[in-house]
Amino acid sequence: MLSRHADSLFWLARYVERAENTARLLEAAARLSAMPVAHAEGANEWEMAVAATGTLDSFAATYGEANARTVVDHLAFSSTNPSSIRSCLETARTNARSVRTALTMDMWETINLGWLEMRRFSAAKMNRQELSDFLTWVKETSLRFDGSAYRTMLRNDAYYFLRLGTYIERADFTARILNVKANVLDPDRPTVGGGFDYYQWSWILRSVSALTSYHWVYRENLKPHLVADLLILKEEMPRSLVSCYDNITRFLDSLARDYGRQGPSQRRARSTLGRLQGCDLDELFKAGLTDFLADFVWDNGRLGAAIAEQYLE
Repeated sequence: MLSRHADSLFWLARYVERAENTARLLEAAARLSAMPVAHAEGANEWEMAVAATGTLDSFAATYGEANARTVVDHLAFSSTNPSSIRSCLETARTNARSVRTALTMDMWETINLGWLEMRRFSAAKMNRQELSDFLTWVKETSLRFDGSAYRTMLRNDAYYFLRLGTYIERADFTARILNVKANVLDPDRPTVGGGFDYYQWSWILRSVSALTSYHWVYRENLKPHLVADLLILKEEMPRSLVSCYDNITRFLDSLARDYGRQGPSQRRARSTLGRLQGCDLDELFKAGLTDFLADFVWDNGRLGAAIAEQYLE
């Protein structure tokens, strides 16, 4: 496969995944902002949503105050924010066009239709119900694309690059969500009281669509160390860091097998997976969850760069 085609597939998947993640983030922020405890401890869930996407500086320069109107415009509709949902779908469609022959009909139609339908949505027309409908549509578009890829693509290098993009982006998002809320996951932190801590923990889980999974796995009320355990160390949780890296390692090994050569990306992915599988949650909290997650985001970015250097340039 030509490196530019591999690059387009890799980033196509990343932008589709990013659009879905941003929709989930906005959905969770809207839900929590409606709670009477939403601004306890000076917290602002709209600002937290922007921080989780890594665009807080550009947001502050353009909008100033973080509220429902400004954050929805920035994260969903802004043409100047390359990570907004609108920008993600547009860039994904551009990448899809450049590798049209590598995609199945179902995949292309999903991306193209999503890009066309995005035009009928506008930040100026968004009330609470319309925002909910819009975010549901974004998630469904991403899920249709992901499902059509899983059901219709040949298991070859095109599929492997597509899945690598998905899991690199997913791991980055999960780590950033946890890092934004790392303070409320500290088991030694005094509880705020009322329902505030519960809503903070549920905000994290809803952002990655894991609230139901939490109750299936632990069968008890929300506890901060268990939220961290689920999203970092549980291999059966598809958005956990260890699950993402289990898949990343597997698809990189498939590329190495097909191309007949290992490289830096395979070694880096196996190293990160080994650290996650050998991680002890109590020791992780003692060493500092914030530092661990910041290091993980950096390592994940370095793996993306290693994949690009090895295969995409």
